[in-house]
Amino acid sequence: MKLYWCANTRAFRIAWLMEEAGVRYERVVIDIHDAAAKSDPAFRAVSPMGKVPALEDGAARLSDSGAICIYVADQYTAARLAPPVGHPERARYLQWITFTNSVIEPAMAEKFAKLEPRPTSFGWGSFDLMLATLRSELSRGEWILGESFCAADVLLGTSAFYLKQFGLIEDDPVLEAYAARCQARPAWQRAKAFDTAPK
Repeated sequence: MKLYWCANTRAFRIAWLMEEAGVRYERVVIDIHDAAAKSDPAFRAVSPMGKVPALEDGAARLSDSGAICIYVADQYTAARLAPPVGHPERARYLQWITFTNSVIEPAMAEKFAKLEPRPTSFGWGSFDLMLATLRSELSRGEWILGESFCAADVLLGTSAFYLKQFGLIEDDPVLEAYAARCQARPAWQRAKAFDTAPK
């Protein structure tokens, strides 16, 4: 497998996922700030929009973080990063593995752009509704599925981390404790070590 990756981008969360999955993969560095690098045909075949992360696994090519998480968890089951199809927790898992891309990130954009909240019109509700919902769900257990860490925690955990890093939350015991649990995981630390390594 090849993970097209650039430091200090959303590609970190997929590097963390790959470390959690324990599968062999190659990190292919793409400087997304360099137009020539982004135009590399091999990279664009995997990521038509020139974005990272992007994953190539044989004939499989994905360039959406949520899709990559679902694919890796379902394809490489030894790490038990997803409830299998038919499991009672599968629906909850799918709900939360899509929450970052469909709700958290649009709500963060709303906050950064200082848009007037329109919870009945915006598909993500509002920033405040997103936070209240996420906080409530994470209050139920150590991880989003309770006691079992899953691929959804990769996306939600990085979101909780960046909500604090970007100054969008203050003194939030639930989200801060959750982010701290994620950061304590050895796979997070391995991914962070090369994400922040000197170039």
